[in-house]
Amino acid sequence: MSNAPSSNGLAFMKMHGLGNDFVVIDQRSASTRVTPALARALGDRHRGVGFDQLATIETDAEADARLTFWNADGSLSATCGNATRCIARHLMDQTGKDRLTLRTERGFLKAEDAGNGLTRVNMGAPLLDWREVPLAQYVDTLHLPIEGAPVATGMGNPHCTFFVEDAEAVDLAARGPEFEHHPLFPERTNVEFVQVLSPDAIRLRIWERGTGITLASGSCSCAAAVASARRGLTGRRVAVHVDGGQLEIDWRDDGVWMTGPTAHVFDGVLTPAFLAGLE
Repeated sequence: MSNAPSSNGLAFMKMHGLGNDFVVIDQRSASTRVTPALARALGDRHRGVGFDQLATIETDAEADARLTFWNADGSLSATCGNATRCIARHLMDQTGKDRLTLRTERGFLKAEDAGNGLTRVNMGAPLLDWREVPLAQYVDTLHLPIEGAPVATGMGNPHCTFFVEDAEAVDLAARGPEFEHHPLFPERTNVEFVQVLSPDAIRLRIWERGTGITLASGSCSCAAAVASARRGLTGRRVAVHVDGGQLEIDWRDDGVWMTGPTAHVFDGVLTPAFLAGLE
């Protein structure tokens, strides 16, 4: 895919990882820059394209590419694991490489071809100190002073993980926004509800900060796996069953590795009229 100048529209790709869907704009050749207004307009599933996150690709002197992520409400996100995997697969197919280094606000992330059509990304070491999550004050990140005693984890973005007996019974639409805006999280938070299935498998349902209910989330899956291992409920390598399918999370000494499928659904072009309406 190549981006046309804004006078002829703006090219984009639609991708997803287990139903966690993205619009991807390659800014290496695009003249139109993403703004909060453009992100919000694109994220509208009725009047735009619709996505859980918007990602842009830019050149970088020290990495194969630089990635920036936007939420559907127009806010920035430092990381997006499934979008990183999708873009890594696209760039590996484009360049013929089987290993890449990608720069995000989270830092440099390693990506590799995992075989059988799967793509693996190292999401970095989890942030376990309250200041790094970040939280508003000192608390034990393993047992937050919130009803249900959830776990706080930073994966470049904040996470609040609850352990429940039945993940299917959770009213995500009600409980998600309640905790996303909890005062303990000054930057808001992603909210996860985990049901432990076995020492190497968990069921996960997700409310994503700035987006809402999602079928999958890479960073949320990593945070949930880390929280489960820290609580001693699972090992450090688990299958994470989300609404959209399954991811494999492996918390190693060098970071949290995430493996799963990707899909490049279609290419499109935003019309000049659509773009002009944002000016």
